Amino acid sequence: MKHPSLEQNFPEIYGILQKEMTRQKNGIELIPSENYTSQAVIEATGSHFTNKYSEGYPHKRYYGGQQFTDMIEEQAIEKAKKIFNAEHANVQPLSGAVMNIATYFALLEPGDTILGMDLSHGGHLTHGHPVTHMSKIFNFVRYKTDLSNDGKIDFDNLREMALKHKPKLILAGFSAYSRNLDWKKFKEIADEVGAITMADVSHIGGLIAGKVLDNPLDFGFDVMTTTTHKSLRGPRGGLILSKQKYAKAIDKAVFPGLQGGPLMHAVYAKLVCFAEADTPEFQTYSQQVLKNAKILCEELRSLGYTPLSGGTENHLIMIDITKNGLTGHEAETALDNAGMTLNKNMIPDDPRKPLDPSGIRLGTPAITTRGMKEIEMKKIAHFMDRAIRNHKDLKALSQIHSEITEMCIDFPVPGIE
Repeated sequence: MKHPSLEQNFPEIYGILQKEMTRQKNGIELIPSENYTSQAVIEATGSHFTNKYSEGYPHKRYYGGQQFTDMIEEQAIEKAKKIFNAEHANVQPLSGAVMNIATYFALLEPGDTILGMDLSHGGHLTHGHPVTHMSKIFNFVRYKTDLSNDGKIDFDNLREMALKHKPKLILAGFSAYSRNLDWKKFKEIADEVGAITMADVSHIGGLIAGKVLDNPLDFGFDVMTTTTHKSLRGPRGGLILSKQKYAKAIDKAVFPGLQGGPLMHAVYAKLVCFAEADTPEFQTYSQQVLKNAKILCEELRSLGYTPLSGGTENHLIMIDITKNGLTGHEAETALDNAGMTLNKNMIPDDPRKPLDPSGIRLGTPAITTRGMKEIEMKKIAHFMDRAIRNHKDLKALSQIHSEITEMCIDFPVPGIE
C-alpha cells in the first residue's frame, strides 16, 4: 500500500519546508558552521533506518534484526578511520557537544584540569565556558590568543600555564578562529607535563579529510573530535577518533554513558558523507574553500573592514564590525534582510554582551558547495559592503536581495530545483 506523502497529508506543515528551501536557494549562506549536503546524504538521512533501534555496538546489540545496521556502522567506522588516519572511530555521537562531553568522561575524573581556548578568543562552549555544566564537573583553565601578534597563540605562555596548572588534558581547537593551529607545539607541551592531547576540529574536519589542512592525529594526538555537518558536508552529528588505547573507554562513555540508541539513519548518512570525502572531487572542493576564503577576506579588507588575526588561513573570517559603525547584531540583521546569512560573534575580550557582540563570523564552505569561486567572492564582498552601509534602508536591502537571488540562479543548492 502506498502511503500519502507529507505534502498530501499535511500541506501546511509541508509548506514550511518549501519556504525554507526557497530561502536556501535564493540566499547566500555564509555561516561557517553550515553547509549543503548532497542529495545522497539527504536520502540517507530520510531513510528507513530511522525505524530501527540499535542500542549497543555492532554484534553487541540489545535488539534483534541488526544485520544491516551492523553493516553500515562497521563500514562507517572503517571509512572514518581511513580518511582521518585513525586507529579507532566512534560514529554514534548525536552531536558535537555529546562527542566532547563523552571524551571528557572517557579520559578524565571529575575535578581534573583541562587547558582549553577561551570562548571569546575563538573557543567553544564545550571547551569549558562557565555557563556549561561541564565547568562544574571539570576544572577548565582557559588560554588566550596574543592580540599584539595577529592573534597567534603564545605558546610560551601556554607552556607556563601548563607547567603551573598541570592539566590532565590539553584541548586544542576552536569555533571562531581563523588561523591554523600548530599541533606539534601543543603535543610537545602536553608531553612535557604528561597531559593527554585532544583536538576538536569540528570546523575544519572536512578540510583535514580533504587533505588541505594538517591532521592532529599525524602529530601524535590522542583524540580528535569533529562534527560531520560543517566542512565535512554530512548529516548533523559527531565523530570521535582516537588511539586504540582509548577505544574501550570512549565507546563506553558514548554508550551507555551518555546516549541510548544511536540514530541509525544519521549513521547511514555519515557513511555516505565519509565515502564522498574519500574522493578526489572532495579534495578539489576543499582546496576551493580555502581559495574562496582568502579572496573574500582580502576583498573585504580592501573595502575597509578589519579581519581579526591578520586574515584567514582556513575557511572562516572574523571581523570587528564596530569599527564600521554597527554592532554584530545590527550587521547580522541587515545582511539577513539582504539575503546573506552569517552570525554575530564575540571578538577577543569583547566589551559587549554575547547576544549583541562586536564581531561577525562568516565562511565559505556552503557557497563553495554551490560552485561559487573567486569572481563570486568579490561580488559577495561588495554585496556585504552595500548592505552594511545601508543597514537602516530596508528598500536598499531588498534590492540587494533581489540581485543576490538573480546571481544564485546559476548556483543551485544540491537537491533543490
